[in-house]
Amino acid sequence: MSEMELYAKELAALKRSGRYRERTLYDPGVTDLASNDYLGLAESAELAAEAWEMLRQASVYGPKASMLVNGYHPIHAAFEAALCEANGFEAGVVLGSGFNANIAMIESLVRRGDELFIDEKYHASGILATKYSEGTITYFPHNDPDALERLLGGSKAKRRIIAVEGIYSMDGDMLDRRIIEAADRHEALLIVDEAHSSGVVGPHLMGVFDHYGIAIKPHYVKMGTLGKAYGCFGAYILASAHIVDYLVNRAKPIIYATAPSLFETARGHCALRHILAHAEPLRDAIAERQALVRGRLGIAVPGLIVPVEIGDNRAVVAIREALLQQGLLVGAIRQPTVPRAIIRLIARTNVGCDVLEEACGAIAAHRGKSGDDGLD
Repeated sequence: MSEMELYAKELAALKRSGRYRERTLYDPGVTDLASNDYLGLAESAELAAEAWEMLRQASVYGPKASMLVNGYHPIHAAFEAALCEANGFEAGVVLGSGFNANIAMIESLVRRGDELFIDEKYHASGILATKYSEGTITYFPHNDPDALERLLGGSKAKRRIIAVEGIYSMDGDMLDRRIIEAADRHEALLIVDEAHSSGVVGPHLMGVFDHYGIAIKPHYVKMGTLGKAYGCFGAYILASAHIVDYLVNRAKPIIYATAPSLFETARGHCALRHILAHAEPLRDAIAERQALVRGRLGIAVPGLIVPVEIGDNRAVVAIREALLQQGLLVGAIRQPTVPRAIIRLIARTNVGCDVLEEACGAIAAHRGKSGDDGLD
C-alpha cells in the first residue's frame, strides 16, 4: 500500500460491507426512475429557454458576490416575491442549495437556552447543522405527534423549535398534520423542509401546508429546494419578515456564500410558473402513478417516492444492476442512509405509465425471489 493511500482500510471496509459508492456518469440512454426530478422539468428545453430570455435581459449573468456585497440581483428578488405569493408567506430568501439552507436555519435559529425537537429521520444536512447549534438538541420518534407533544410539554426552553420534513426523502411518508397542530398549541417555531413535497402535493402543488389547507402563521418556516420538482439547482427559505431579517443577519450560508446562480434562479422562477399553471394535469399524472404503484407493488405513497424494502446491501445493488440491463435506472439505497436497504423508485410524471408498470413488475419479481437466489 502506498504511504499516500491514507484511507485504504476504510475504503476496503466499505467494499466488504456492500456500502462502497461510486459516481456514475449521466446516461441519457436509460429511463430515469431514480432522480428527484419528479415532474421532468430538468429535461424541459422550453423552460430553459424562458430562463435564458429572462437572464439575457439582465446586465450581468452571474451573481458576482455574496447577497450582502452586491450579489443580490432583481432576478433573486423577483423569485422570492413569487414564492411568497404562491405559498402565503411574508418574506423569503434564496440560497445556493437545500443543504446550505438547512445549515442556515438550524445553526442560526437554535440559540443558547433554546431546544430543538428534530425528527429522527430528518435530512443529513439538518443533523449536521445540529453539531454547530448552541441549543439543546432532542430527537423525537419519526413522525410521532404524541411523543413530540410529551417532549414539548416537558420543555423549559426559552424557545422551542421543531424541525420536520413535508415528505421524507427515504420513507416517502408525509408529515402528520398533528405535528403542525402541536407546534401551534405550544407556540413553537416550526421548520418544515419541503424539499420532496413542494411541487408534488397540495391543490396548487405547493406542499404540505397547501395539502392540509393550513393558513400560514408567523411561527412557520418553510424550506424548499429547486433540485427536486423544480428541475434545477438552489433553495429558498420562506418565513415572516422578522425571521428572514434575522437569517440574513446571522445565517453563515447567506452571509458568506456567493449569491445563487442567476440562471438557476430564473429557471426556478419559470418552473414555479409552470407548476402553478399546470397544477391540475400534474395532479392527475401524479395520482395515476400512485395508483399504479399501489396496484403493482402494494405500496401506498403520498408523493412520488416509492421505497421498496429489500433489507440487504448487496441485494439492492444486484437488483439495480438487473433493472439497468432492461434500461431502467432505480436507486439502491444502503446503510447508513437507511436502516435497511431499499430500492428507491421515483414514479416521475414524464415517464410513461407503461414503463413504470414494467419497472414495478421487475422489482416485484426480484423482491419475490431475493430470498432464494442468495441476494438476501
